Amino acid sequence: MIDKASPQPPPVGRVVATEQKPATPHQFHFWTANETSIGIGAIVRVEGAGSGEQGAGKVVYGVVTDGFAYSDLATPLHDVVGAEGDPARAAESPTVRQEIRLWTAAVLRQQPEEPLQPVPLGRVHVATDTDVAQALRMDAYLDGTEPTAIPVGLYTSGGLEAPVYLDADFLLGPEAAHLNISGVSGLATKTSAVEFLLGSIFQHFPPHKGRIAAVCFNVKGPDLCFLDRPGVLEEEDRRRYERLAVRAQPFERVRYYAPFKADGVNLNTLRTHPDLVGDVEPLVWGLREVLDYAEVLLNRDDIDAKADAFIDFLSDRVVDKEFDDGFGGAHRVVTFADLERLFRSIFDGLELGGGRGDTWRTHHIATIRKVRNRLSNISTRAKGLVTDDGPSNDLPWGRFEDRAVYVVDVANVDPLGQDLVFARIVSKLREHLERRDLGVEAVVVFVDELNKYAPADGPETYVKKMLLDISERGRYLGLVLFGAEQFRSQVHRRVVGNAGTIVFGRMDSDELATPGYQVLSPAIKIKLATLPIGELMVRHPHFTQPIFVRFPRPAVLRGRDGVERFPPAADLPFEDAVVRQLVKLDRRVRPNLVKDLIVDRREEDVRRALAHTRQTRPQDAFAHFKKHLGGRVAAAPATARESVPPLNPISDEPY
Repeated sequence: MIDKASPQPPPVGRVVATEQKPATPHQFHFWTANETSIGIGAIVRVEGAGSGEQGAGKVVYGVVTDGFAYSDLATPLHDVVGAEGDPARAAESPTVRQEIRLWTAAVLRQQPEEPLQPVPLGRVHVATDTDVAQALRMDAYLDGTEPTAIPVGLYTSGGLEAPVYLDADFLLGPEAAHLNISGVSGLATKTSAVEFLLGSIFQHFPPHKGRIAAVCFNVKGPDLCFLDRPGVLEEEDRRRYERLAVRAQPFERVRYYAPFKADGVNLNTLRTHPDLVGDVEPLVWGLREVLDYAEVLLNRDDIDAKADAFIDFLSDRVVDKEFDDGFGGAHRVVTFADLERLFRSIFDGLELGGGRGDTWRTHHIATIRKVRNRLSNISTRAKGLVTDDGPSNDLPWGRFEDRAVYVVDVANVDPLGQDLVFARIVSKLREHLERRDLGVEAVVVFVDELNKYAPADGPETYVKKMLLDISERGRYLGLVLFGAEQFRSQVHRRVVGNAGTIVFGRMDSDELATPGYQVLSPAIKIKLATLPIGELMVRHPHFTQPIFVRFPRPAVLRGRDGVERFPPAADLPFEDAVVRQLVKLDRRVRPNLVKDLIVDRREEDVRRALAHTRQTRPQDAFAHFKKHLGGRVAAAPATARESVPPLNPISDEPY
């Protein structure tokens, strides 16, 4: 509360109430001098001066939402007549007209809160640090034995610079959860704000709430490819970090994952500079990983209930099990190549069996052919991410580290592959959090471009259903969605509506004209349309009104700066790429021995042996790689060629 014994600065205004503009329990008006530090977004405190004044003892906090200026003129015509129609002569009037500054403020908090009454006609003061904490109800989670305050930025208005905090219980659960941030593209606001907030969360996450990690999907260029590299900060940014009690440093634990390109050995990411590519782990999935999420990849117009039933049969009864095809053949289906051999055996058995009909294990041959065609195309359409044969390489399920960021780079992956990556990783996160065996108690999932993945209209895709599930039930598990988009009005209402904290950067004027922003005053909309870089408007469950804050530049290297400092390397030839991956596993590996070993080998055999070595991580990588490498490809025998008569030396034919 306010210290009554300390000297108070003089008031800057006074509440005024008229028949046309009355004071209410949620809004009031006050006037100030023409020269004042008050502006849109400023927080003020209203209080009575003495025991005999109306409303004495009551303190009201408000935030300025609109402003007006006018004089004693009834109409503009009076001013024109007074200057005889000449604007230059208006300043020569013998008396200066009285001008007034009138401000409208929305109530943030009243003390005492009961009984809830109209705002008293009291004096108006500019808020202090203590007033900001009281007005935004931050005192509830700043103090106490187990504080849950997370710094989000600085309130800067009226000459004040006060830290603003979010409540971890309402940002990361269990009371509420999720964050949504909107803003126009290209102003380094959405991604930068999330990077700063993640760093603040990692440093201030309450110890009693356990461990936390973040999974970030990089869907645009190099945005999140350099989170472990320090960026350039100005002195003003460092001062803001110090004011917020946040260390200005890049993330200490960052793990990068990216699929291969179509060649199966070069990583499909922009983080391929020789000094950085060693930190990138390949993301490769096989049949088992893909079959569980076939719904994401298959065309729903072409896959019916019968096909779904056959896919479930393959997943439950065939994959990873000893299986008799019914025609005398035994199979163990582990890879796409094994599955293709099973399909061939089924088709051959039905076609050559004679009288067996067109049904296999209650499944019609047309259904089997349809599923076979769809599944066989998956490894082709998502080549590099999905392997035909060989072991997979996945995120460290069950071994997530505290305060670690796991960046999954799918910026250059086909949209179909992006859907698969997102759906499978989020599903696995949910499964492990339900079993409490992920390694951490809470995970922040950052997804950009929500306009694409959870649009307000369009078909109900698997990815959209996953996002809805996170936003509606994720907070009970510790699964928190940080989503970003350019146009909030074009994202599914249930996704943005379940976000406990809403952040706005600079907004497009057309977006602000949509119905979702009708609750904002015209002055707030104008400010949102002209926000500078580094300033945001924040809505939080503890704040009864949106608040403008400034956040410092993230202490990590920005994507475009990182590409300039660490330009991506060109794709290596097959042999050199294999050498690089083996040297990454074991620095004792000699490149020349590897190149000699893989001469005349089939590339698929080399990739399979390399994947097995990468998955096993043995003490002697070269020996393990050599052991699992297949035999050499036999040289193709020279075929006999028919003798060709020599050209007539006398002929004029030039060829």
